Amino acid sequence: MAAPLGGMFSGQPPGPPQPPPGLPGQASLLQAAPGAPRPSNSTLVDELESSFEACFASLVSQDYVSGTDQEEIRTGVDQCIQKFLDIARQTECFFLQKRLQLSVQKPEQVIKEDVSELRNELQQKDAPVQKHLTKLRHRQQVLEDISAQHKKPADIPQGSLAYLEQASANIPAPLKPT
Repeated sequence: MAAPLGGMFSGQPPGPPQPPPGLPGQASLLQAAPGAPRPSNSTLVDELESSFEACFASLVSQDYVSGTDQEEIRTGVDQCIQKFLDIARQTECFFLQKRLQLSVQKPEQVIKEDVSELRNELQQKDAPVQKHLTKLRHRQQVLEDISAQHKKPADIPQGSLAYLEQASANIPAPLKPT
């Protein structure tokens, strides 16, 4: 196996993700979850980063490129990805717990965040509407200009025969040879 993957393949299937303890503040992010084998100074974020690096390393490892046992390679990559997913779930659980604590302790803060998110969403949706309104006004102006150009000869009577009579009235009469 590759050197960066040492200790990754313990032969035991990973258990369900253990949520970190719900201590107030960010301190629980720095502590290991119960039952999870972690170094004493490791955090969930550090573990997430290292498991991601292990996944990436397993995909580009020279041992895997030159390896001949495809099943062993697939198993190793699957275990790395599973570990990454488990730690990602633990991290998500931690942040969800903090969000829950915040909503219980300071519900007005959650409402402020929701209002802020709705305002941002309205601004994002308002921008395309304004863009379309600008285009619509421009096109309406173009149509008004075109219709005004066609209405300028208002003294011309309607009908093709009347138009020909009006046009021929402006032509000077031919000179008669004498």
